Amino acid sequence: MSKSKETDSLLNEYHLKKNSYETILKIDNGAEDNSQFDSSSKTSKKKSSDFHNYESKKISMTYSWSNINVYHVLPDKSLWRPFIKRQLKNSNKKHLLRDVSGIAYPGELLVIMGSSGAGKTTLLNVLTFRYHSEMNVSGRIAVNGKKVNSNVLASQMAYVQQDDLFIGTLTVKEHLLFQALVRMDKEIPYQQRIRRVNEVISELALTKSRNTVIGIAGRLKGISGGEMKRLSFASEVLTDPPLMFCDEPTSGLDSFMAHQVISVLKKLAARGKTIITTLHQPSSEIFSMFDKILLIAEGRVAFMGTSDEACNFFRSLGAACPSNYNPADYFIQLLAVVPSKEAACRHAINTVCDKFAESDVGLKILHQLKTISNVEDAAYDSKNENLYNAMTYKASWFEQFRAVLWRSWISIVKEPILIKVRLLQTIMISILIGLIYLNQKLDQDGVMNINGALFIFLTNMTFQNVFAVINVFCSELPVFLRENKNGMYRTDVYFLSKTMAEVPIFLAVPIIFTSVSYFMIGLYPEVQHFFTTVGIVALVANVSTSFGYLISCSSKNISMALSIGPPVIIPFLLFGGFFLNAASVPFYFKWFSYLSWFRYGNEALLINQWADIDTIACTRLNSTCPKSGLMVLQTLNFKKEHFWMDVCALVFLILAFRTLAFTALLFKTFRRKS
Repeated sequence: MSKSKETDSLLNEYHLKKNSYETILKIDNGAEDNSQFDSSSKTSKKKSSDFHNYESKKISMTYSWSNINVYHVLPDKSLWRPFIKRQLKNSNKKHLLRDVSGIAYPGELLVIMGSSGAGKTTLLNVLTFRYHSEMNVSGRIAVNGKKVNSNVLASQMAYVQQDDLFIGTLTVKEHLLFQALVRMDKEIPYQQRIRRVNEVISELALTKSRNTVIGIAGRLKGISGGEMKRLSFASEVLTDPPLMFCDEPTSGLDSFMAHQVISVLKKLAARGKTIITTLHQPSSEIFSMFDKILLIAEGRVAFMGTSDEACNFFRSLGAACPSNYNPADYFIQLLAVVPSKEAACRHAINTVCDKFAESDVGLKILHQLKTISNVEDAAYDSKNENLYNAMTYKASWFEQFRAVLWRSWISIVKEPILIKVRLLQTIMISILIGLIYLNQKLDQDGVMNINGALFIFLTNMTFQNVFAVINVFCSELPVFLRENKNGMYRTDVYFLSKTMAEVPIFLAVPIIFTSVSYFMIGLYPEVQHFFTTVGIVALVANVSTSFGYLISCSSKNISMALSIGPPVIIPFLLFGGFFLNAASVPFYFKWFSYLSWFRYGNEALLINQWADIDTIACTRLNSTCPKSGLMVLQTLNFKKEHFWMDVCALVFLILAFRTLAFTALLFKTFRRKS
């Protein structure tokens, strides 16, 4: 009977806390002052409450985990025989977490602490389903007592990671507006999203820097480190998620900014959110703000509860925290493994963990886990169906595409220096080529010069465009992988948006280049032939751009991409028909020559230039001289009827290289998720 009464009182307390947090959330939302966004206070309150009416569908989350065990499987490449590998697999593991259990309630700020290597980050990665494939994880993770997976959490939680990753050319407001477009529910109107962005900017004290670019380290000056950390929080709280995870949110901040960040978390918890964060060494003032702490030592739970309960627990073990001493520093030092005293420290840690498991606080947590799981499973109804059948993506495909395309275009426009440099480079090179091959005549010497000038068209377009895009996906890869993991947009949306945003530039460059050089060199003067040359050069520019995308998506970093680029392009260059006659290609390289855009572009340009020329003047009688344009093509083993085949081949290579580039990017996302 006593156990039944204790269970009933525990459940009543749990549901009372849950209801009180929802009441606090309603009161807080209703009392929110938005007068700065509207001149009429009544209208302002109505507009402010609109967003929270949409978000009121979200339920509070009690997040629990039971018997979490994590093994890091160390690969051994020398074991090539499957049966030997199976035999030694267990001996090749490292036990990172051992039977870790815990629970986090709505309205509480739970802080995971421990020394370096204790397992804080590993536990947080497991709780957010972001562990690597080399980790073998077992245990139960549940929301409101019901087991969940990563797809459910992707749309219901926020994860503020330790590294701040942004598109540095965007302003604070532009970044948050993009987040609002792809992360808020579909039924929320655009104006409500704008107002929510303004609210979050005001709440996190980012008003002064709202129109300041975020910045790129070493290249573009932007907001400060503290503002960047608050912007990370702003990005996550924008959708008012019921569950939040933070990995070392005070890392790299001074004591004042660290206090401000924890104050933000405390206010968010007061709204009924469930917040779990890791901290390394908080100050005593920050430590006093924690609702509960979870001490991890050697992959085990050394304590979980309030700070007062922690002090009482260690006092009962005869290791009371000295007065005027930071409890956080004391607990971390007490549970750390000291070099040269590893055996004694590990014995002490195991003793503390065993004592906690047998203590009243430890048994109470296990009892809560069991009770809440049973009750919530029995009380589960259709009201919570939206949580467990949550969609990974909040925005539709078209909305994602429009938002990512807008951000990609803004990031390009915000770097006008690069655009100006590219245009200036194009004009200067085209003028230089025009001056070198100025006013060529249709004679014996002019044939060789014109052929060389047209091949330089292809070479310049190739190297200029490949190296212009070779860092596009490499530089933004960490941002893309994080946002894709958070369920913000699909891989195909990102790839199409990035490539389409740069289409105007890659069309303008070949048009400008050809327009300047064409008439200076004295190529075929008819307008139709001019536009045909522009079209072929534009196709070659886009083939080389697509090939640059392939290198960028296949490389791990910019240095690797820059190292791969030139050696891979050279073989395609050799099969272009200028350095090696098309009929002289070795049979074992024939298949490779069919992938050379130099070959198709060169043949198409020469056909366009020489096919309609009937007479070529011979300046030296003692040498072989082509009498007509068709003889020039015949000498190079090019055929007039191959023109449209060359054009189709260039279009095919554009599609093929971009498909391979997308496949490589898609493979990276799947490998990251696995």
